[in-house]
Amino acid sequence: MSTTASPRRFPSVQVLFGAIVVLVGVLLLLNTTGILVVDDYLVYVPSLFVLLGVWALFRGGLRGFVGPTVLIVVAGAWQAVALGYATVDQVVAFWPVLIIAFGLSVVLGTYRSKVPTTDDSYTSMFAAFGGVERRNTSKAFTGADLTAVFGGAELDLRDADPASRPATVNAVALFGGADIIVPRDWNVRMEVLPVLGAASDERPRREETNEEVDLVVTGFAAFGGVSVSD
Repeated sequence: MSTTASPRRFPSVQVLFGAIVVLVGVLLLLNTTGILVVDDYLVYVPSLFVLLGVWALFRGGLRGFVGPTVLIVVAGAWQAVALGYATVDQVVAFWPVLIIAFGLSVVLGTYRSKVPTTDDSYTSMFAAFGGVERRNTSKAFTGADLTAVFGGAELDLRDADPASRPATVNAVALFGGADIIVPRDWNVRMEVLPVLGAASDERPRREETNEEVDLVVTGFAAFGGVSVSD
């Protein structure tokens, strides 16, 4: 059994991402309604996404580091421009760094022999400007959260069993995709809200499916997709 501390002890990347979005929305609302001038605070918004990238690196144990690193670099450059430490032209001159990062992700993916496996009851995944794959083999699976921003997240649950039915996976896909792979006989209920996106159970219809719901997939997809496959 894994000796890793429960991933729900600290906020997941998805929770932190949502909190940042809410905070930015509140600041913008205060600004546009004239209740409070918050321009001096909005200038530091890029730093929040730098912190998000750092947290994603910490939570992921440096696995799939390319996406969070790109997020840190892009948000850091944005912050430098916002504070006047660099110009847009100076930052744009370094755009080939993104190509280098993409190449590194391809090379590292080639040498990765196996998809990372965990037996934790709860799985948290974050993909930004890249892809993240995880296989969960827990026999007491309770749920997961998947966040894909300009990237892809894939969670394989074919060797997992819910601690109690139904387990819940919350998936957020923004200009990206989240895919949950499940056993063929699982009864999956989709409760994902697509906003200019898609949410679907792509498994072929089968007569032999469990009567009880095994998994509920919630969340939303904006300019991206959330899918269930086998």
